Amino acid sequence: MIRRPALIAAAALGLSACGFTPLYGEGAGMALSRVAVSTPDDRFGYRLREALEDAFGADLGATPAWRLETAVEQDRRPVGRRIDDTAARYELTVRMAWVLTPTAGGRPVTGLETAVVTYASADQPVAAIAAQEDAEVRAAAELAREVRLDVLAAIAGR
Repeated sequence: MIRRPALIAAAALGLSACGFTPLYGEGAGMALSRVAVSTPDDRFGYRLREALEDAFGADLGATPAWRLETAVEQDRRPVGRRIDDTAARYELTVRMAWVLTPTAGGRPVTGLETAVVTYASADQPVAAIAAQEDAEVRAAAELAREVRLDVLAAIAGR
């Protein structure tokens, strides 16, 4: 019968021979903190930049090794109607094109992400604004998660 420590040692030896490196190790995971993020200069752009910097664990004091430029397009449409023909829910679709460029020069990496969130419409103006802003925060967080994975893969592949 093979013992567990021997099996783990054999697996580790096999992985080291194949060139496996963990995605969240010292290499790509640490490089994420050195990505400078640029977003549109509006309310959603601010939320997106905050979400991306949080997702990357940005070290704002470090010299950036990468620059992430983004372009955002939003679309909001009603998806449900009340009896008085007003919208009951809205669907917010946010498309984000991004370009990751090494600051030391090199070939940029591009990508396109889409986040779709829904939110309820409210009769009170303040509640309606709060629901829309919450949807924007959720869309920005979803985009940041998707971009983080793509950027990690791009940095790890270099």
